[in-house]
Amino acid sequence: MNINKFSTIFNLLLLFLTLVPSISAVGSPINIWPKPRSFIWTTPQAIPFSPSFAITSPQHPYLTPAVNRYLSQIQTANYNPLLAPVINFTTSLPLQTLTITISDLNATLSHGVNESYTLTIPSKSTSATLTAATPWGAMRGLESFSQLVWGSPARVAAGLVISDWPIFEHRGILLDTSRNYYGVEDLLRLIGGMSANKLNVFHWHITDSHSFPLVLKSEPALAGNGSYGSDMQYSTEDVKRIVQFGLEHGVRVIPEIDMPGHTGSWADAYPEIVACANMFWMPAGASWEDRLAAEPGTGHLNPLIPKTYDVVKNVFTELTTLFPDTLFHGGADEVVPGCWKADATIQKYLANNGTLSQVLEIFINSTYPYILSLNRTAVYWEDVILDGEIKVNPSILPPETTIMQTWNGGPNNTKRLVSAGYRTIVSSADYYYLDCGHGDFTGNNSIYDQPPGTEQGNGGSWCGPFKTWQLIYNYDITYGLTEAEAKLVLGGEVALWSEQADATVLDSRIWPRSSAMAEVLWSGNRDEAGMKRSGEATDRLNEWINRMVKRGVKAEPIQPLWCIRNPGMCNNAISA
Repeated sequence: MNINKFSTIFNLLLLFLTLVPSISAVGSPINIWPKPRSFIWTTPQAIPFSPSFAITSPQHPYLTPAVNRYLSQIQTANYNPLLAPVINFTTSLPLQTLTITISDLNATLSHGVNESYTLTIPSKSTSATLTAATPWGAMRGLESFSQLVWGSPARVAAGLVISDWPIFEHRGILLDTSRNYYGVEDLLRLIGGMSANKLNVFHWHITDSHSFPLVLKSEPALAGNGSYGSDMQYSTEDVKRIVQFGLEHGVRVIPEIDMPGHTGSWADAYPEIVACANMFWMPAGASWEDRLAAEPGTGHLNPLIPKTYDVVKNVFTELTTLFPDTLFHGGADEVVPGCWKADATIQKYLANNGTLSQVLEIFINSTYPYILSLNRTAVYWEDVILDGEIKVNPSILPPETTIMQTWNGGPNNTKRLVSAGYRTIVSSADYYYLDCGHGDFTGNNSIYDQPPGTEQGNGGSWCGPFKTWQLIYNYDITYGLTEAEAKLVLGGEVALWSEQADATVLDSRIWPRSSAMAEVLWSGNRDEAGMKRSGEATDRLNEWINRMVKRGVKAEPIQPLWCIRNPGMCNNAISA
């Protein structure tokens, strides 16, 4: 065939796959989460697996373990849906092989890597095909294939073609492991759940004022003195295991060492470089503006002490040997004026007409170029340029080599960042903070001493109320942006800060609310007519929760089982 003619036909087929609406069996619980971009299943049916079913793929250091993992899962899951599928089951042609073809086997797992795939499962053939641009796209396709399998003995949906790719390239979860410690197995379970939901970034907020659990060979005193104990540390081998596990699941691990604020845990190792360490966070009689920290746990690195940069550069250098990702998160949030003002060195600087913003600029000017010299792109919290009191001139953080992460102000701050030309990751506390709604962790708090009948408001949680899965699902992270501005939004991250969370509640705090964001960032929250589809998503999410639980993820329920077995009976009478 003439190559130009073939190319034209191929492009028309892709256009057709994109435009044809998803078709599924009425009332069928067989679905894929997150919902694919194009799912063509005109005659829903299912076929069994051959006893010798195999997955064939090119050898690859990370895809091969994924193939073996999914093959084992298919052979042993024995998954039973909450509702019996209304699907014609054909036993004549059992599926014998799934053949994987990769266009670019050498593509690395990095921001912007192609995650597209096409999965074809014929109803009258013994072979299914999965074609992907990269190994990472193949992993996404394998996950979709695994969700089409159910029953004992196992059967798989057939007569379908899925063409799929994400809307946003950055789809992540932030977990804070400083306030409370999480074991390595907990982090691996989290990454496994992320992969199943086609999330691709684990933003590891490793350190904070409360503890420094990361063991560094170049700076052993930081964890030695700043962790909660030797049994609550992450060794070099732990980190290698977590990063390797992430690669085998298509999940990048991006480290964050928050600074110059949130560094009280450095003080036991290096008291000379930390301002206001180990002080009571709210001095007696002080106003909120004069607090020494955003919350209990004081300490900011002192940018005027040369020793600060010796330590920081050692930390940066070693991190780049532990974490291969090209993004490096430098924090820079919540620099509190009271802390720096309490330090004698900084007091002297301010007395000579210096400003706190200049102090921050000294720190950024001394560390930002070093991050770039390590072949990393710097990520900072929005505060570094948007804070109302302490911020740097944006000119020292060029958009070409800087990514911003927003957490305040909802769509307004996203707009401010992209309008300034910055690529932006959205983590709006109004929608994406999973710790909100659990009250406040300070003791002796008079806000809870209220007479009966008092309006509870946010219940003491600064970012309350609790962020429900539906609130998360209905949030559009590019709301109010022009088309050009929206292109600068890389994606989003939900965040679990751990003042009131640890491994005992990790799964239920994360899932299924993170699943809601996962679908929106992968394929959107609207149907083919442009209407919000959270109502339609409810039944699908119930089924996905059930499958996650059967895989060992302790996701919390969103409805009584009665609702699932009585479809439509638990819907709200008033549609949104």
